[in-house]
Amino acid sequence: MSQQQVNVGLPPNTRRSFSFSSLRVKKRQNSYEEGGFPNRRGLLSFSSVRETRKERDLDDDGASHLHRSQDQMKRTGAIPSGEDEGERQGALKRFSAMWSSFRKGKRDKVKDLEPAEQADPAAADNSSKQHRYVSGQYFFEYLVVVSLKKTKDGSSYEPQITYQFPKRDLMARYQKEEEEKTLKAITLFCFPEGINWAPLTEYHSETFSFVLTEIDGSRRNGYCRRLLPGGKGARPPEAYCIISSLACFGLFSKIFDEVEKRRQISMAMIYPFMQKLREAPFPAPGNTVEIKSFIPESGTEIISLTRPLDSWLEHVDFATLFGCLTDNEVLLVFAAAVLERRIVFIADELGTLSQVIHAVAALLYPFTWQHTFISIVPEILIDVVMAPTPYLLGVQKRLLDLVTDQSDLLVVDLSEDKEKTFIVSIGDESSIVPPKLQAEILEALSRRQNTSTVEELNRVVSEAFLHFFVKTVGHYSSYVKSGGSGECGVFEKRRFYKAIEPKTTRHFVKKFIQTQMFDLFIQEVEQQQPGQQPSGIFHRKILEYQEKKKRDKTKKH
Repeated sequence: MSQQQVNVGLPPNTRRSFSFSSLRVKKRQNSYEEGGFPNRRGLLSFSSVRETRKERDLDDDGASHLHRSQDQMKRTGAIPSGEDEGERQGALKRFSAMWSSFRKGKRDKVKDLEPAEQADPAAADNSSKQHRYVSGQYFFEYLVVVSLKKTKDGSSYEPQITYQFPKRDLMARYQKEEEEKTLKAITLFCFPEGINWAPLTEYHSETFSFVLTEIDGSRRNGYCRRLLPGGKGARPPEAYCIISSLACFGLFSKIFDEVEKRRQISMAMIYPFMQKLREAPFPAPGNTVEIKSFIPESGTEIISLTRPLDSWLEHVDFATLFGCLTDNEVLLVFAAAVLERRIVFIADELGTLSQVIHAVAALLYPFTWQHTFISIVPEILIDVVMAPTPYLLGVQKRLLDLVTDQSDLLVVDLSEDKEKTFIVSIGDESSIVPPKLQAEILEALSRRQNTSTVEELNRVVSEAFLHFFVKTVGHYSSYVKSGGSGECGVFEKRRFYKAIEPKTTRHFVKKFIQTQMFDLFIQEVEQQQPGQQPSGIFHRKILEYQEKKKRDKTKKH
């Protein structure tokens, strides 16, 4: 891809300092596992951040945009220092405008609501539709087209939303303001490279994703397809972005195929297809929905969209991960992730970064990554790598020099022309997982050679790591002491890990139970009502393993 690469208003060799904090938010309504724990969280983009009320001393001319960006950058886990950096002011102001809505909670929305618009029946009807969408009736919330438009001085391009479906005319005023700022933020992730592009004559389309997490914990997924629009001569690419609460990358990739096909004919052809899709019910796992759509010269087409049976894996494609890394390398990355370390993935392609980082997070199931999670770090946010707290970051390779000056982290090169996979490492990654369990995981992963479909591959890979958690911490429920009537249970941590044999496994578990992902998992178990048994895949695998141990013990006697 021919592209001018510059730092967006950032002087060379200049770095910002950031302070990070993270928080476990106890009550979430997202779940990767149908029928599992009712309050399981989904993957968070950026960080789940503890609100810190630190006042900063600012110069008068820098106070305005830095105070605005303080709350906004917390959404990404980064709080800029109070120094005034005039050279970057323009870029940071653009960014701060994008993120100003993300720190607002529901209380602000109620406060800002204007009575006149609240009484508007059209707005009320729209609110009802939004509720039905959240309940799962709609495939997506909206589609936007982000185009690169020349700046006023003609020296560069800026991403702007040039098309949106459906229109948001019926929103109340506070909703429009919130949504407008969210849409501006989306442009940053559709074109994370920066604002300076050169017109192109050839460009291979690419698909990638990101996650937007509101302050109340609700999640929206952004699915992007970047392509070169129809026309003659050199022209900048454009991005199609679908925002949905549904995590299903494969399904939306197919939807983008249909959108791209219609875009080559006419922008007007996109509208009827997306309207049909929006009206269609989202299928249950393993089921298919059919969309009828008319295309000139082709007639009416029927597009079939099928959800995988393993719905908790429908946002994951392990093929990309294992196409970039060997089994042993994946195991080392997993070891660093399971102890919540800082990990940066490097690649040229946006699709590779987003697929791999989601796949690594999925290896942790039934636990959920609790810290900073940015599948594609926009260039303007590259200093997020300086955060001292755990993170999973995807960074384009051209920014590698801005990453490798950090220590105490794992930098993983996913590119085809890499000299070595682990550019930076702590050095103890191979000793984190006990040797016997490493061998079992590698043996299980070797079975993926016999898989023929994405679903089979996902199942083999996920079960290899799920079995690891079953063997190491699957006995957790026996060490949750029930409370009295209406009281929460209490997890007996010391008795739990003391019961583990052999010592190498106990040593690992003693470290693992200090992580936030395990802590939140146990908090949710403690909050269950006495006698309430969790359902779902992890619990079923635990029961199967316990039954097998009983059978093996009986055979020995």
